[in-house]
Parts: sequence; C-alpha cells; structure tokens
Amino acid sequence: MKPSPAGWPRLSASLYYRDAGPMIDWLCRAYGFELRLKVEGAPGRIEHSELTYGEAVLMVASEKAGPDARYGIDRLSPLGARCNTQGLMLYVDDVDAHCEAARAAGARIVDEPSVHDYGEDYWADRSYGAVDPEGHLWWFTQRLRDPHP
Repeated sequence: MKPSPAGWPRLSASLYYRDAGPMIDWLCRAYGFELRLKVEGAPGRIEHSELTYGEAVLMVASEKAGPDARYGIDRLSPLGARCNTQGLMLYVDDVDAHCEAARAAGARIVDEPSVHDYGEDYWADRSYGAVDPEGHLWWFTQRLRDPHP
C-alpha cells in the first residue's frame, strides 16, 4: 500500500455545521484542534476547512441541503438532521485535562472520564464522551496500557 499524501492520514472525516465559522473557533478552543485552512464562500459560509490534531485531519464546512446539495446529498448538522449519525474518537495525551477544557468551553459531557479495561490480553483506555454545541458526538481517549506483544 502506498503512503498517503504528506500531511494527510489515510482516513479523515468531514463534519457539517449550521454555523461552521464559530464552530471552527469552538473546536479549536474546546477540543484543541488547530486551524490549517479555511475557505470562505458567501458571507457566513465555510466551503471547506481543515483542522488538525497531531496527525488527524478534520474537515469542517457549512451544511448544504436541497438545491444547494452537492451530488444530490444533503450535508447537515445534527441540528438540521435532528439526529447524530456518527461518532468520532480522538486520542489525547491527558483525557482528564482535555475533558475539563471541553466542559469549560461548553461541551455537554455525556460520559465522564472512566477506565475501559479489556483485560491483560487487550488494551486499557481512559475515555470520556462529549457532545458539541450542534450535536456531534465525540469520544476522547487516552491509552493506559497496550496489549502484550
């Protein structure tokens, strides 16, 4: 398998927000992402953006629906879809400090930090779950133990 392009992980995700501009700022402040690129369109619209966290790349854009939908597929925030259709997981260095920063920024913590230990032959992680202001579900995880080789 060939390596992915420089600066891109093999898999990246896209999220759509009703109010993408302020949400990009919020994701950077609350979850620690860094803005790499932001392409603005009509006033108040984000056509494309790239946020990074370590080697992870998250693309964020304004929602589009109806006649503006590309490929005939609505791209909606959970606010517009009235549901959450995905969850994202991101490894962080200190899950407790990360949780407190997210909480202070207004994230709704739906699962407090706790250890998930799958036994000596598997891994142990400390994780928490959060929902951002537009309803995307996030999991943040810190590896505590890797399985034995």
